[in-house]
Amino acid sequence: MAWSIADVARMSGVTSRTLRHYDEIGLLPHAWIGSNGHRYYEEADLLRLQQILLMRELDLGLREIQAVLDSQVDRVAVLREHHERLLRERDRLETLARTVGRTIAELEESKRDRGDNAMTKINRPENLFEGFEPSPAIDAEVRERWPKAWEQSRQAVATMTDEDSERWQREVTAQMIRFAEFMVAGTPVTDPAVQAEVDAHYQGVCRFWTPNAAAYKGLGNTYVEDPQFRTNFDKVADGLAEYQRDAMVAYADARLS
Repeated sequence: MAWSIADVARMSGVTSRTLRHYDEIGLLPHAWIGSNGHRYYEEADLLRLQQILLMRELDLGLREIQAVLDSQVDRVAVLREHHERLLRERDRLETLARTVGRTIAELEESKRDRGDNAMTKINRPENLFEGFEPSPAIDAEVRERWPKAWEQSRQAVATMTDEDSERWQREVTAQMIRFAEFMVAGTPVTDPAVQAEVDAHYQGVCRFWTPNAAAYKGLGNTYVEDPQFRTNFDKVADGLAEYQRDAMVAYADARLS
């Protein structure tokens, strides 16, 4: 049995344009072309597409996926590996759900005890980020515009132990709180104390990759525009993402340009 490109797009949720792109780069060749000029796919192609989508969910690039598919012949073994990684991801998401639930409970308790207009106090701020994978400065802009830097950051993250990851999370949380304190106090982003904190942030990023001025500004924009990053900042203080972004722009203009 064969399915048209329109059928495959409907079943998989992948656009016809993307399927044609996968075909053109050799990632997912069509089985044959009908008399109507349309691409058709067979069962083996659907199984290959499933593996592609699974690896995309695991944040692999198209070249990496191509290499994996070309090197693996045992489909069951490949699917078993994907299944194990998905189970680990499920466990991580369950941890994230507990983290958010705990934060909601602490915020509600704080409102009851201190009033709606009182400044919220988080008892253990490091708990805000339990379950988040350490992904410093790894974002779509870095991956697309600076692939070498993206790969460098991936390799650095891969070498982190659980203790390294926990320590990094504590450092990031503490630094976000310090930025929030500056913001609440009305300290300008160009203030030397704020810029010293930005410099510490930049040096921390350089543990994973070394951004130039444009890339560092792009990272700041990611904090504001990416929903996951924005949510993390909003958990600490509303407006914090914009404040830190603006401080990073000032730093990049003064120190990295």
